[in-house]
This record gives sequence, C-alpha cells and structure tokens, in this order.
Amino acid sequence: MTHDLSTERFPEGFAWGTATASYQIEGAVHEDGRLPSVWDTFAHTPGKVFRNQTGDVAADHYHRWPEDVSLLADLGVTHYRFSLAWPRIQPEGYGPVNGAGVDFYSRLVDSLLDHGITPWVTLYHWDLPQPLEDAGGWPRRETAEKFAEYAALIHQRLGDRVRDWTTLNEPWCAAFLGYASGHHAPGRTDGAAAMRAAHHLMLGHGLAVEALRDQGAANLGLTVNLYPVDAATDRDADRDAARRIDGLMNRLFLDPVLRGTYPADVLKDVAEITGTEHVRDGDLATISAPLDFLGVNYYSRHVVRAGAPQPGPSHWVGSSDVEFVKRGVPETEMGWEIDPDGLYETLTRLAREYGPLPLYVTENGAAFPDEVTREGRVHDENRRRYLEEHFRAAHRAIADGADLRGYFVWTLLDNFEWAHGYSKRFGLVHVDFETQVRTLKDSGRWFSEITRANAL
Repeated sequence: MTHDLSTERFPEGFAWGTATASYQIEGAVHEDGRLPSVWDTFAHTPGKVFRNQTGDVAADHYHRWPEDVSLLADLGVTHYRFSLAWPRIQPEGYGPVNGAGVDFYSRLVDSLLDHGITPWVTLYHWDLPQPLEDAGGWPRRETAEKFAEYAALIHQRLGDRVRDWTTLNEPWCAAFLGYASGHHAPGRTDGAAAMRAAHHLMLGHGLAVEALRDQGAANLGLTVNLYPVDAATDRDADRDAARRIDGLMNRLFLDPVLRGTYPADVLKDVAEITGTEHVRDGDLATISAPLDFLGVNYYSRHVVRAGAPQPGPSHWVGSSDVEFVKRGVPETEMGWEIDPDGLYETLTRLAREYGPLPLYVTENGAAFPDEVTREGRVHDENRRRYLEEHFRAAHRAIADGADLRGYFVWTLLDNFEWAHGYSKRFGLVHVDFETQVRTLKDSGRWFSEITRANAL
C-alpha cells in the first residue's frame, strides 16, 4: 500500500509532546527537603561523569519552570512527559511525603493544565533515593515494594489532575548500566545483581500498577527502550549473537509484561551467572497485569556479530563476546547510527508479535553540537531532518497497522546527559548553562508547525 506522507495527517487526537527527566533538568538538589539520589552520589564521585559535572543545577527547571511551561505552549504541544524525583517526594525512599516536593509538582501540573497541556507523569527515571540503594537497591525485593508505596502516595495527591502515568522509564538502563557495567548510577558491576534488579524493577512496575488501579487510575503504562537487532552476516554464530542481544535488550522486558513469561533462551544464556530463585510464585502475574499503553523509546539499531569475550564488566550479561558493528552510516553526536527504518520495524514488530496495544513513542531525538549565532538563532537542520525522517517512519507504521497514538520528542531542554554531563545537546531549546538563557532552536520552530497541523 502506498501513502503520500507529505499530505496525510496523523490520527485525530494524536499526542504531540516533549519528554524530560527530573535529575537532568531540575537542579535544586538540596532544596525544600530533597535528599540525595543515586545519581547525586554517582555524579559527585570523581571520574564517573564527563569533567566531573553534576546535576546540582542542571537546567534550573526547579526555579524556571514557569518559563519552561511557556516554551511548551510556544511549541504547541498537547502533552508534556516529565518524571518525578522520588527523593524530592519521599526523601528517604519510604515514610511520609515531603510536602514541599509535592507542592512543586502540583504547581507544575496546574500550570500545564492552565496552558491546555496534558501532564504525562513518569514515576521513575533512575533517581533512586540513596538510602534505598544503601539498603541493597533494585537487586533487593523490598525496593520494588517501596516503589509501589511511593507510587500510591503521589497518585493520591496528583491523581485528581493527572490521568496518564508511566511507571518506569527504561528498566534495561537502570538494571544493566547501573548494576552490570557501572556506566550509570549506582555504578555497580555485578551481572547477577543486574538480573535481579531487572526482575525487581518489573515487579515494582506491576505492584505500582496494582496500587494505582486500586485508586482508580485511568491510563497506566510502562516505557521501554527498544532496538532492532540484526546479525552482521548470515553465519550461525552471528545470528545467535543477534538472538542473545535481542533477548537481553528487548524480550527480557517485553515478554514478562506482555506475555507473563521470561524468554527461556535468555534464562539459559545467563544460567551460569544467576538462577531464578529471586522470581517468586505470582511475580509474573503481577508484572503482566494489563496495560493501557506501552511507551517506546527509540534511538538506533544494533548490528552484531560473534566475537571474543571482552575483559571487564559488561552490561551484556552472559554475552560479553558479542561485537557491535558500525555500518558507516550517519551518526548523531552520541555515536548512534541514524536509522529511522528501525523505528518503523520496532513499532510494527510490537503490533505483529505482541498483539494490539496502544503505543506511544515516549522518546526519540538526537544530539548534535549546537551553537547560538550572533543573531540569537540555533540552526540545527540536522536535528530537524532527523525528526522529520522519524516522524515519517512513525506515520508509515501507523498505516501498516501499529496503534501509535502519540510522539514525545527527546527533549525539551538541553540538559545533564547522564555520564556525558553537559557535553551532549538533545534539546529543542538551547540552554546556556552559565546563564540559563533559553533559545528556541530552528528544530523547535519547525516542530511547532507539526504539532499545530498534526501533519508533516
């Protein structure tokens, strides 16, 4: 079937938005009762983050949020996806809520609604309260239980105005970058702990869904980062390498939440590293409680081949011998290959293999070395082109059966990009981190035309 994408619109009511994360933009890490998260501790550990930069100030969104809401209104977005800082709401990770932290998010939600923008809340985007990590972190079952308690407490206070809730953002990153390779907070390097963390993150998701359903929550989902995974050649060893990475990256999270089972081949791949004693009876039923939507974060494709085991910690637990192949195609400044067809393949695979489920692209965007001109403009044609190609891929996926209902660009503001510090800029809005001056980039101006027309 052929479609003229230059003239066709997206479905009526399609959600256009941007996405952010609390630690990456808020700053104010010591204000109004907030206590440290694992990312505060990690960023203040010398050598963990580019130039030892931290999120102490970030984009100062905690103080500048009215300006940032105005920017969202200028962009014409219908939705804004943002995460809550768990240690701002429950500084210790348990116990009563911190009123000042709740008030901050309450003011933000009210302002978004006043501007006609739907708030889309993510409960967890990696800023685990440090006391919970000190007690064992996500490899410990009790962390999942504490997460559900936190979810219920904040929903009691915001659920009268917030309809759309995402439990976790990218549990793969939290588990494997945080506990296996140590590239992210909390910086641990234990493959078995990472596998336990992956399960308890998903259990926390399921327990939170259960708690929020009990409170009448309307629209609940989970966000996972997915990649198409291709073998570099038709050799059996390379095809098996692709199977293993697809299993760890994609199916380890999709299968339990959408099928109620763990993929048997993945469990076999990691059997020498960890067993399944931490998976208790009833856990998978909790994890696979029905969702209202699945969020998809997409950035690139993996092409792999069999290789030699690599020394040192790896986030590919049980598969450190897999090599990732560059194809010589254009890349973003993150070194990620630009592959919009991969988004189409990801969305249509979900529809084909996991059945009908409302989908949202909850993150997609690109880092490029942006600069403000003397005239006060940021000419980022590379980002505009990147987004257009991916929007077209998403539109094509809709035409071919994917139930895609919205698209959130990563990200609103240039921010603290985790271990890369402030060296990578993803924003539709440029931030001068010395002055905190915001400048709408050309890509943002173009995006505002898309949001208002609901069409390319």
